[in-house]
Amino acid sequence: MTICRSRRRGCWRPSTNAHGSPVSCRLPPFAAVAAGAAAFVFAPLEARAQTVAAAGDIEEVVVTGSRIRYDSAEARDLATGVDADDARRTGLTALGDILARLPVSGAALNTRFNSSGNFGFPADGGGVGAGAAHVDLRHLGAKRVLVLVDGLRWIHGSSGSGVSGAADLNTLPASIVERVEVSLEGASAIYGSDAIAGVVNIVTADAARLSGSVSAGGYGNDGAMRNMELSLGGTRGATAASLHISYADQERVGADRHEQTRYPTPGTGNRHGSSFTPQGRVIFTDPNTGVFVNCALNEGVVGAPGYDPVDPCGADDDYHPWSNADRFNYAPYNLVVTPSTRTGVFARIEHQLSERTHVYARALHNRRQSANQAAPEPVWAGSLAESGSLLDQIVIDAANPYNPFGFDIGANAWATRRPLESGARVFEQDVRTRYLAAGVQSVAQLWQRTFYWDANIVWSRNVARQTKHGAHNARKMLLALGPPDACAATPGCVPLNLLGGQAAGGGTITPEMLRWFGFTQRDYSDQTLRDFTFNVTGDLFDLPAGPLAVAAGFQQRAQRGRFDPDPVVAAGDTAGLQAEPTAGAIDVTEWYGEVDVPLLATATAAESLDFAAAVRGFRYDTFGSDTTGRVGLRWRPLPELLVRASWAEGFRAPNIGELFGGATRLDAAIADPCSQFHASGASAALIANCVAAGVPADGSYKQLGSQVAVRTGGNDRLLPETSRSTTVAAVWRPSILRVEMLDDLRVELSRYAHRIDGAITAFDAQGVLNGCYANGQPAFCALVERNAQGHIRRFDNTLLNVGAIETSGWDFGITATSAATATGVWRAQWRGTYLQDYTERLKDTAGAIVQTRQLAGQTHADRGKPRWKSTLTVDWDRAPWSASLTARYIHPMTERCTNFQDGGPDSLTNLGLCSLPNAKNNAASRNRLAATTYFDASVRYSLTALGGDLAFTAGANNILNRDPPISRSATLNGYDASTYDIPGGRFAYLRLAFVRD
Repeated sequence: MTICRSRRRGCWRPSTNAHGSPVSCRLPPFAAVAAGAAAFVFAPLEARAQTVAAAGDIEEVVVTGSRIRYDSAEARDLATGVDADDARRTGLTALGDILARLPVSGAALNTRFNSSGNFGFPADGGGVGAGAAHVDLRHLGAKRVLVLVDGLRWIHGSSGSGVSGAADLNTLPASIVERVEVSLEGASAIYGSDAIAGVVNIVTADAARLSGSVSAGGYGNDGAMRNMELSLGGTRGATAASLHISYADQERVGADRHEQTRYPTPGTGNRHGSSFTPQGRVIFTDPNTGVFVNCALNEGVVGAPGYDPVDPCGADDDYHPWSNADRFNYAPYNLVVTPSTRTGVFARIEHQLSERTHVYARALHNRRQSANQAAPEPVWAGSLAESGSLLDQIVIDAANPYNPFGFDIGANAWATRRPLESGARVFEQDVRTRYLAAGVQSVAQLWQRTFYWDANIVWSRNVARQTKHGAHNARKMLLALGPPDACAATPGCVPLNLLGGQAAGGGTITPEMLRWFGFTQRDYSDQTLRDFTFNVTGDLFDLPAGPLAVAAGFQQRAQRGRFDPDPVVAAGDTAGLQAEPTAGAIDVTEWYGEVDVPLLATATAAESLDFAAAVRGFRYDTFGSDTTGRVGLRWRPLPELLVRASWAEGFRAPNIGELFGGATRLDAAIADPCSQFHASGASAALIANCVAAGVPADGSYKQLGSQVAVRTGGNDRLLPETSRSTTVAAVWRPSILRVEMLDDLRVELSRYAHRIDGAITAFDAQGVLNGCYANGQPAFCALVERNAQGHIRRFDNTLLNVGAIETSGWDFGITATSAATATGVWRAQWRGTYLQDYTERLKDTAGAIVQTRQLAGQTHADRGKPRWKSTLTVDWDRAPWSASLTARYIHPMTERCTNFQDGGPDSLTNLGLCSLPNAKNNAASRNRLAATTYFDASVRYSLTALGGDLAFTAGANNILNRDPPISRSATLNGYDASTYDIPGGRFAYLRLAFVRD
């Protein structure tokens, strides 16, 4: 509810309905859009009223980025907004997807990411966020963006795989959103932790009428979407109530549907696939002959394989020498769009206790059911690779009825298999969010001054259950592959045929075997938020240039979170990825104060000059107390020109997952620089460092697969991240450029810079290996240990305050609106962001810089940071028709063009797939991703029917069906899913909407 007041009367006055009953105050349409924006591109320090309306009262609103009330007309000059019309224009049904289109958005998690847990658990303890959608600003990460709902902190997400430190926008139905306000300057002094990159405030709608819509759409060859919304509300006496019901269903899009996504790395076929194959692979040294064997099973072998020790992998046995042609193509099992069904119910009620006081309550229940999928889970026996899994300890006993070799396969050996008989790994998430908020807003007269105060209490809980199908129990495999007598003595144990391959196509792992060592994995996570806030604002006294305004407040917050992996996983008995439980709590007490001081008014070269400042103090039970602050100037040299400058401190407290995350395993996609170093073009210094670390000097060590197991986990000694942010911005509404046909013109320019110190991070796994062996960094080398064959047996990489980030750039915006003519009303808006610099620096525990990465204009670790992103939208309205055309531009980027095949004939360089190759040192090869422009269009027809307004919309996104640039470094699906639309990404939709007062 927006509170309005008359500055002339000095008191709050609600608007009334036709019967004289007080109702929620509503701004006129133009003011609602402007006030609802709040610094989308230009992160303003919102301005106070400078003029009095010619007629009527000046309406004041609280705008994101400040607790002081500001004139809505002034807010119109400060920012542009994202509202329900923007959502309808895209045809998208997920709030995260809508926000991701803003040029200021970074590389946020979305439903195009299919990384379910098959890669493991990231170091931050937050899990993989399967099925979630985040918001990222300035590429600083979702954890550095504070998400509010109606000005109150929103709960962090749960996914069933960890304790996340970021809000999941899929816990909010898009249908309840009236507008989204985005502030892009550090706002920790006003809102507290996490507001480093900015603040996103989601303002919910208060339905005062009956409305509903149905929509349907889909991609060109798959992935149908359905969405239904219903809202109804009204007012009786002093009470207003509304109810919103929503349902959204997005079907899956399989990777097998597109050429670009059908192989692990586009253009390589199976050669860059997995070493875990359905036929199986064996690596050992024959103890009887001393011959080293690296073989794959032939196709079509029925029964126990034959082995010829005289000529291993020769014509007289069932094996052949392993080559890259034997690798397994796991890509067709992946998804390009993950399926998701979301149902939500949101209710609100407001009651006017008196002319000056009203109370409210809001409640939400949202359920997300989503799924991710990966190829069947690989299993193995033997210690050669030494991943840290219990599988390393498995020995295929010489007496196992399916062992053709006559000796144990275990120590310094490796027998691998991908059991297609188990089916794909399917990760199903069931996430339920409950939210209750209640509060009171009122006006008080003190010292002949009007003060506005509010008190709010929030309780929210997010519960996620994840079910994984196709999991395997390594402890039971150990029994089934060990001595047959031990298996026979164990009820239910059935000897396992790990070496038999697919035989005639049906597989040699029988249903009885699967019932013994297969299981359904069930993981659980939840988070709870309790939050109490009190705010007061008003004019303290008058100065020559206007009233001095202040705001102050108090907040007490309690957060609880836990992650309980399946007991088999927690015990370390899974053949998949191990994870230990996580549980923790954070209690916070905070206060803040804010002041806005008018310095000049109607002076020469200064229609107005204001100074603003804010300070916040906080105490966390996890690390202690501190303060943070912000100062700013706002100068209007001319009535049509506004210039702003601000400097802000920020902080981000370590979250529950980062502090208390249990030890977990991440299988990182890494190219080991010590692999085949004599053939890869490695330098003499690198070879020497590898040999010193235990890699055989003859260069015989070769990385077996594309992933290396990394042990990660939380750290309860972490301290908060701190930041410094500066913003200089100008908004110009030039009357001199207006002509008869041009009703309004707005030009915006902003310069921003952020620096983060003490960033909480684990070292980049690839960077650790490069830093150790190429640069000889002792801090990195201490994290890695190798076995006698050169394979990595230990890789520790827990969280530390060892990061620093510096980023800067420019935002641009032009909006032009025509006058009403016979051809209708035209509006053109261009928004652009230029990323000038993005530098990450990693330090050792002593504070010395050990690695520097310049990431502007690059895609790295599945997160693109293009130099330029912009959108140009042209709207046309001539009742009953309206139409829109949008162009979305993404600048070229570069990426690494290197992986575990470097140095061999099948390296990306030697296959001719790198646009910037380095034949001498494959690890230095690069690839360029070309510029991409997407076009979206929609048309709408409105008419009066059934006692209300009926609107029919048809549209398409990516109407030219432009595929994303092929990425050689992408973990899945051959493109950067954080930046581009999917391959075959034309999306067409229809929407029917009805509104009746």
